[in-house]
Amino acid sequence: ITPASMTIVFLGITISTIMTMSSSNWLMAWIGLELNMLAILPIISKPKTTRASEATTKYFLTQAIASAMMLLSSTMNAWQTGNWSILELKNKFSTTIMALSLMMKMGAAPIHFWLPEVLQGTTLQTALLITTWQKIAPVTLMYMISNNIQPTILVSAGILSMIIGGLGGINQTQLRKMMAYSSINNLGWTVTIMAFFPNMALMNIFTYIIMTTPIFLTMTNMSTKTLQNLSTTWTTSMTMTLSIALLMLSTSGLPPFTGFMPKMLILNELISQKLTTLATLAI
Repeated sequence: ITPASMTIVFLGITISTIMTMSSSNWLMAWIGLELNMLAILPIISKPKTTRASEATTKYFLTQAIASAMMLLSSTMNAWQTGNWSILELKNKFSTTIMALSLMMKMGAAPIHFWLPEVLQGTTLQTALLITTWQKIAPVTLMYMISNNIQPTILVSAGILSMIIGGLGGINQTQLRKMMAYSSINNLGWTVTIMAFFPNMALMNIFTYIIMTTPIFLTMTNMSTKTLQNLSTTWTTSMTMTLSIALLMLSTSGLPPFTGFMPKMLILNELISQKLTTLATLAI
């Protein structure tokens, strides 16, 4: 891919996300997400390998299904309410379908199956793009409709994401798959608190993005893709290895690191909402 075409692709990704975030109309938001999906496909398929082609196909199919669900939901809502405004999503069925489509877009459980596979088939830079920038648009849309989504749906999906994200990463040796499960786990916290305190959900996802970016950049710099590679880098670059270890501890939410702050605030909010059982499950 030439530098000119890469510039167009990255411009497409940036503009489409901003377009979705700033739109007040479901059709414009949908167009933005579609452009975003089409722009990132050449980046995923850039390495000329079978794994990259497979990852591109999986990403395309899941995102296309999510987009179709999103269009169905907004059309049904427009049919009943007579407008396409994002804030006017009143129909319960439409809201549920929309919530599921956005969860599929961002890779939250129970529709998370594509994320570890796609990340494993791409480069570390593309994996960074998928786990950070690609989450912004769907999370923003979920934030906008959070008042209309039934809390039971968000909490159920959030707890499921936490469990799958936590257990899925245990038996992994591939760092990209571990980061994918870490992303699913973090989305669980974001989706759970979205039902009660949407602003805190945004803070949580942006804290995660700030912590994940240096992890991927460090892994790219050291060319590490497995835990075995990571264990042998201690002899060559002690500072890098120590940095990545501390960043991973922070991402997992261990005090006194930055990653502990949003989790502590989320647990505090859940307890103050008399959801002690839920807070215990989250821990």
